[in-house]
Amino acid sequence: MLEEVERWLATRSWSVADRPLHRVLAAKRAAGQTVSVVLPALNEEETVGEIVAVIRHDLVQQAPLVDEIVVVDSGSTDRTSEVAAAAGARVVHRDTVLPRIPAVPGKGEVLWRSLLVTGGGIVCFIDADLREVTSDFVTGLVGPLLTEPDVALVKGMYDRPLGGTAGQGGRVTELMARPLLNMHWPQLAGFVQPLGGEYAARRSLLEQLPFPVGYGVELGMLVDALHLVGLDALAQVDLGVRKHRHQDGQALGRMAAAIYRTAQLRLARGHLIRPALTQFERGESGFEPRTYSVDTEERPPMTEIAEYTTRKVA
Repeated sequence: MLEEVERWLATRSWSVADRPLHRVLAAKRAAGQTVSVVLPALNEEETVGEIVAVIRHDLVQQAPLVDEIVVVDSGSTDRTSEVAAAAGARVVHRDTVLPRIPAVPGKGEVLWRSLLVTGGGIVCFIDADLREVTSDFVTGLVGPLLTEPDVALVKGMYDRPLGGTAGQGGRVTELMARPLLNMHWPQLAGFVQPLGGEYAARRSLLEQLPFPVGYGVELGMLVDALHLVGLDALAQVDLGVRKHRHQDGQALGRMAAAIYRTAQLRLARGHLIRPALTQFERGESGFEPRTYSVDTEERPPMTEIAEYTTRKVA
């Protein structure tokens, strides 16, 4: 490991317990800062309500840390929107945000559009499929941004159990993202969960970043933030344990392909590998090929969108 990364681990890796809520609240008041929590959601009616309810109770009603909770529905066919609204979130449907640019499927697409419908100077992203979540996730991620003026982005780190076995979650991280980062961006080798969906950042950083529309958004954001603001402006916080719905192996394969494509674009802009992935499923006549396109589109920095800059001026 690089000496720079060892130093970073000692100075930019914290625990949620390092910043108690009362200290975080005092820092927020002193800074006059505002905080938005965003949950990207697609068919998460079983979990989204509890997440919203916990954050709202602890960090809106009991302690004034969070100024708004926004669920951006990515085209759910279940009751995600109704459940989220009943729990106290403001629900925005993806297709109603910036309608002049047709929306495409993907998590990164939703995160990008969320910048247009939130107002916080700090934006905290929380995945909507988490189970047994606590408000410490938000406090832990937002805390360093309120207490450390030179920190611009904070990633969550946690244990990710799989089927009751500790530490076996995050398979795409271990098989794809971590090797890529260690080989090509060794300054980022200290991130425990580089693909984790729980992180917070200053709006002033997020609005300058391009957003891959799909699963590559977390890796792309980390790499681009490193180049834009440097390693010392990045941090991570131990949030304990993250429990969520795990995807099957083929879905993980498609995720890995999108992440590799995101990395490849950043290594060699303008040279694009074949943006498709063929997988195999056993059918009546043996193994049958299934070819999936790998999303290749990225949204530009929000500062290049006229509607966003107009809103900021207004």
